[in-house]
Amino acid sequence: MFPVSTQYEQHGRTKQKQRTRHALVEAARELVARGLTPTVEDAAADADVSRATAYRYFPSQAALLAAAHPETGRTSLLPSDPPDDPEQRVALVVEAFTKIIVGTESQQRTMLRLSLAEDDDGRAVLPLRQGRAIAWLTEALEPARERLGDDGVRQTALAIRSATGIEALIWLTDIGGLSRRRAVEVMRSNARAICRAALADGDGSH
Repeated sequence: MFPVSTQYEQHGRTKQKQRTRHALVEAARELVARGLTPTVEDAAADADVSRATAYRYFPSQAALLAAAHPETGRTSLLPSDPPDDPEQRVALVVEAFTKIIVGTESQQRTMLRLSLAEDDDGRAVLPLRQGRAIAWLTEALEPARERLGDDGVRQTALAIRSATGIEALIWLTDIGGLSRRRAVEVMRSNARAICRAALADGDGSH
């Protein structure tokens, strides 16, 4: 994780500070959506915030970009009253996840490109985000934990994530030549097959 001046944001005029932070993040997201790699200064200019103020919230470009990732802030993709069946739960999460991926595709592509790039010292410009989608899928699989075990739940979540993220969308559309609609259908079908196979294996192991 990158350092953010949370102590500054949590003292005095907190609502105004929340609005300022939100404005900076939204400005960065809009720039990313245009295929750009915004600096803190870029976001400050677009948000009509002074550079000095912007750096109090985001001390580095990497911190800003990490906050600007389109999935930030989503803690769950399940509805408020989710079903108990793990396959149905996974289907709901995958449906929501693929909508996020397609709806924010340009930002996702930019973030993926930055995660693969290195600076002059050979360090990643922006490390890949880890765990967000895995946590959503793990939550969906929670009712199957007794059947699959802890390792089985994690391995299943990883397998589904590998078939449904921006990387899969890029491969299916750019290389496979599918339309985005068809690519989403394929991702959801693959996720369903992976989930069913894992649950079947889990049932057979007891």
